[in-house]
Formats: sequence, C-alpha cells, structure tokens
Amino acid sequence: MGDVVQFKRPSVAEKHKGKTLCQSGFHKWKIIKEQRFDVKKGRLITVYQCVRCAIFKSKAL
Repeated sequence: MGDVVQFKRPSVAEKHKGKTLCQSGFHKWKIIKEQRFDVKKGRLITVYQCVRCAIFKSKAL
C-alpha cells in the first residue's frame, strides 16, 4: 500500500478572501485602458477593473 496523503481544506477566511468587500460595494478599481473612444456618444471612456473580483466599469469623461 502507498502512503495516504491528507489534504487540507481551505479555511473560511482563505476561501472568501477579498470577496466580502466587493459584495458590500467597496471595490478596488484599477485603470485598464487610459483612453478609449466611444463612437456612438463621441467621447472618451476610461475602463476600470476591480482587482479583487475582476468586474469591469466604464466611465465617460
């Protein structure tokens, strides 16, 4: 017989690390593209991405 390897379950804190802040609305935004042009509205758009949960947000200047 071979050796039995015990796997460690991730703790609750490790499993949900960084998600609770985003669920409460406290995202950590990072700029993805400095300047992007929206053809339909005719203005520049800045694209943001949350570092923790990876959702996108765009904001017109």
